[in-house]
Amino acid sequence: MMMMNLLKQTPFAFALVALLLNACKRDDSPVKGEFYTVAVSAGSKIFDLQNAALNQQIDPGQALRIQFNLPVDQNTLNGQIQLLNKQAVETPLAFSMESEMVVLATASTLEHLQDYTLKIPESVKSVDGRNCTAIQIGFSTKAGLLKVDSIVTDGVNLKSNPPVQNVNRNFTTKIHFNHALDPSTVNAANIKLFKTGEFANIQWSLERQDSTLVVTATETLKHLEEYQIFLTTGLHGTQGYRMAEFKQSFYTAVDPTPKFPLISDEALLDLVQEKTFRYFWDFGHPVSGMARERNSSGETVTTGGTGFGLMAIIVGVERGFITREAGVERWQKIVNFLKNNAQRYHGVWAHWLNGSTGQTIPFSTRDNGADLVETSFLVEGLLTVRQYLNTANPDELQLYNDIQYLWETVEWDWFTRGGQNVLYWHWSPNYNWEMNLPIRGYNECLITYFLAASSPTHAIPATVYHQGWASSGQHVNNNSYFGYTLPLGYAYGGPLFFAHYSYLGLDPRNLKDTYAEYWTQNRNHTLINRAYCIANPLQKVGYSEECWGLTASDNHNGYSAHSPTNDLGVITPTAALSSFPYTPDESMAALKYFYYQIGDKTWGEYGFYDAFNITEGWFGKSYLAIDQGPIVVMMENHRSGKLWNLFMSAPEVAVGATKLGFTY
Repeated sequence: MMMMNLLKQTPFAFALVALLLNACKRDDSPVKGEFYTVAVSAGSKIFDLQNAALNQQIDPGQALRIQFNLPVDQNTLNGQIQLLNKQAVETPLAFSMESEMVVLATASTLEHLQDYTLKIPESVKSVDGRNCTAIQIGFSTKAGLLKVDSIVTDGVNLKSNPPVQNVNRNFTTKIHFNHALDPSTVNAANIKLFKTGEFANIQWSLERQDSTLVVTATETLKHLEEYQIFLTTGLHGTQGYRMAEFKQSFYTAVDPTPKFPLISDEALLDLVQEKTFRYFWDFGHPVSGMARERNSSGETVTTGGTGFGLMAIIVGVERGFITREAGVERWQKIVNFLKNNAQRYHGVWAHWLNGSTGQTIPFSTRDNGADLVETSFLVEGLLTVRQYLNTANPDELQLYNDIQYLWETVEWDWFTRGGQNVLYWHWSPNYNWEMNLPIRGYNECLITYFLAASSPTHAIPATVYHQGWASSGQHVNNNSYFGYTLPLGYAYGGPLFFAHYSYLGLDPRNLKDTYAEYWTQNRNHTLINRAYCIANPLQKVGYSEECWGLTASDNHNGYSAHSPTNDLGVITPTAALSSFPYTPDESMAALKYFYYQIGDKTWGEYGFYDAFNITEGWFGKSYLAIDQGPIVVMMENHRSGKLWNLFMSAPEVAVGATKLGFTY
């Protein structure tokens, strides 16, 4: 049992087990009670102790390990075990114990292409005084390994993991080897500098008696790209030294040259709002007018994203991107479709609809019916539009009344699932309540409870909020992260859309209840998210004081809710840009970085693409309604407070706030 436990701890355990089992079958195996050598190894190489011929080779830099059958007396090692080359020159040895029965014999680097003999004499003793059975083992060394000691650029060693960032794009590096190179092998076939799909043109030279290779790119490297130095096995050293294939990555610095002409901050905000608004205008479905889920969604329109788009159209009118008449016409198309075509379940819409027919498109197998949270985002937008309308205008009065009808026919209280003190997210005509997801805080769903409490026809009582959403105060946090106290929610706050979706209309500036001050909640959540990116504990590429923002978005593998506790290296521009009300200076710095510094990679026809991951070399080209909308709306709330003022002017909001114990 003792031997088996030992073998489990050694790096060559399975090989030793096989060797021991084989040895037990031999007639010449040592008799019971003797002290003898069980195995000798170098790296993964297990020597054949029964064959004295030179039939085993090792790399010259590897240590030798000796396994005895009994604990060894360490005082009998020095000067007894010998390692001799073919000329009988002894190599100095140093000894240490790796475990109870394993002696580590660390040789100074052996000569390459040499024959050696390891002698273990009888004078080596076990701890109980038994003499060792003498043994000699012959082996030879392979050709020496040519190794890269360091790769130095501007005083920084690029030989590191994770790879070095912000490397000078006017690239020159010195690659230091442990041995002189064979100049005849220093050529373009064996030395390469490349990024995905493209090789850089380079030139090279040798220094320090040919042991340093100087590599220079003959053209400026592209910015924010992963490059790789690649040395092939065709590169050799003198005296037969051989090269193992070598690769080392690094990331180039940002090109500081502005990618677009410099304009005033106000003009830049106008530009971003207009381009982003155009997503909803141009990608509004031709039949329903509702917002497509993403720019490639075809017939699939989104309920929550449409709510955000309704509010973005107000910005479009106010900023002069479209006329008021055009805005009213689009709102009427959407509202008519929601009223007359869109499938509803107790007044609640599905997450996705077919933009032509209004039929539900399942979000997942069991999520093929009502989605109360997405509906709340839609109603948030509808009520904001209602408050914007001029009822003295007959067309706008009709629209006002249609919105009122939609609002009053949402059966919020039915989603307490028979009178429980919590709201449920989903209901399906096929699967009933099988999704079984109670809506509890803290996340993006505060607006759901606020509207449910404010409903003039299907309101919930306050106990549903306090026991359901707040879980009697269990959503309170009050811990500090990076020096900022977070009143509610998960550690580090979760993805930043928690601070956006409910607050497109719900004004957090003076909003408070028994659990939190919501301006503090949202501002500190944003600052924590930014501080995490600056600290960058996972050393993701590109994170900085200007390049920050983790929230739900597309990524290099699909889609995820990115946050400090789910950090995949993905920066999503909507995270920082939709936080303008909370962090105006920090968000403006991020906006300028995204636009001026890396806009060649992040900016397109409808504003900023959804997300990017420099570590993975991925820059998305998609646009998502739920990420576009908050940029337009929250920038406007920062600039004028327009959407906040409209939504909060709804008389029902005051009723709901009072019921739930909010002041504002």
